[in-house]
Amino acid sequence: MSERKAILSTLVAAVAVVAVGIGAIYVFGNRQGNTQAEGGGIQTILSPPVLVAATPEQAANCELAPAAAAALDRFAAGDLAAFRVNTQPISLAALDFQREDGTPLSIADFAGKTVLLNLWATWCVPCRAEMPALDRLQQQLGGEDFAVVAVSLDASAADRPRGFLDEIGVGLDLYVDPRLGLLDDIRRIGAIGGLPTTILIDPTGCQLGIMEGPAEWDSPAAIGLINAAVGGV
Repeated sequence: MSERKAILSTLVAAVAVVAVGIGAIYVFGNRQGNTQAEGGGIQTILSPPVLVAATPEQAANCELAPAAAAALDRFAAGDLAAFRVNTQPISLAALDFQREDGTPLSIADFAGKTVLLNLWATWCVPCRAEMPALDRLQQQLGGEDFAVVAVSLDASAADRPRGFLDEIGVGLDLYVDPRLGLLDDIRRIGAIGGLPTTILIDPTGCQLGIMEGPAEWDSPAAIGLINAAVGGV
């Protein structure tokens, strides 16, 4: 009986940690975000990534993306050791969100640019910590060929994330997701769905790689990764 109580106590504690922990960083899970108990342990449930509501033309554009992504694998080291290059053609062109003023947008609107899509929220401590580095990355490399697209997943109006960015002196454009659907969208491509999550996307809207958790996005490794992606190396 004491053993059963101990197990139950452990499970309750784990659920509590997950409930509060996702606001900080990934507490548990795997690349698919699905687990099942088996034989007293946790086993990964593997499921293939799927295309995110892309048109046939957008999907076809991504057939060669895995080969381009493979060339970036050498940059997944040091601060970017958790960066995972994409191995299947996945179009993210249809991922939608809004400008701060409510203007609807999708990744397709950034066609021609390599995009670093960052999902964050003001209640996510690691998200807040990495925001200045994302701002410095945009200042250094942002332009016709590259953009940092930071989308706030705050449930409230844009005034809270705007206030935070203004407070810390970050000049990034503010994008928001009032429907709060982006996390569900990225789970469909095999991501855990926690914050922060950052996805590198090529100029045609195809996923090149994903970083689940914070990073120093203006570090030499990150600069090298972005330059390689923009240059097609």
